[in-house]
Amino acid sequence: MIFNSYIGIDYSGAGEPTGRRRNLQLYLTEGGTEPEQVKASNDWNWSRQLLAEWLENYLATHDRVIVGIDHGFSFPKSYMQRNNIHTWDQFLADFSNHWKTESASVESFRENNPRSGDSKEFRLTEQWTSSAKSVFLFDVNGSVAKSTHAGLPWLLQLRSRLGDRLHFWPVDGFDIPEGKSVVAEVYPSIFRNRYERDGRTGDEQDAYSCAAWMQQMDRNGFLTQYFHPPLTDEEKQVAALEGWILGVY
Repeated sequence: MIFNSYIGIDYSGAGEPTGRRRNLQLYLTEGGTEPEQVKASNDWNWSRQLLAEWLENYLATHDRVIVGIDHGFSFPKSYMQRNNIHTWDQFLADFSNHWKTESASVESFRENNPRSGDSKEFRLTEQWTSSAKSVFLFDVNGSVAKSTHAGLPWLLQLRSRLGDRLHFWPVDGFDIPEGKSVVAEVYPSIFRNRYERDGRTGDEQDAYSCAAWMQQMDRNGFLTQYFHPPLTDEEKQVAALEGWILGVY
């Protein structure tokens, strides 16, 4: 097996970053155990800030971890071209200058923001699915736009603070360096119906199923295959900038 621990996170972009949200869920499995729900201190719900702090600490003190987070990790190529952005690190820094959602709500930055997009713009990985929505499509059921705009600055924080300990897939490459922990984008709709609900809420099931799927694929020797979707060299260059959803193959 490539990894020791598997973390599935169902994300929420609602409200303030310090607000505790019932629909912000984290499930963890270490080794061969079944994924278990992890809550904030005193059995409280997570806020985005508290979850980011917990995740940073866990990744700093554990090796060979894979984290699947349910929000977009990047924006479409068309967005990059019109804003003269050429690398993912440049994108994260530029985005975080215009959307300071680590300290305020997404809603407070939406009006007339120069770093916005059209809901008809899709990444290549979204075009490969039947139901994934644009990262710019707000205010509809199943939208990931708000969670994406809320979560991106926390990815920058993780990258800045943990550096070479982490491999952000696939923007750091499709191959996983031996011994490194991985942070990847996931889409729970792909996995959720593969596992019995067993009394979990929808958000809990999404986080659980992501952790369970990564563990199962790793245990069965198939995860490496999903790290290498059948893309042309040109498509791989696009994915290195736009990101890719782990499990879309």
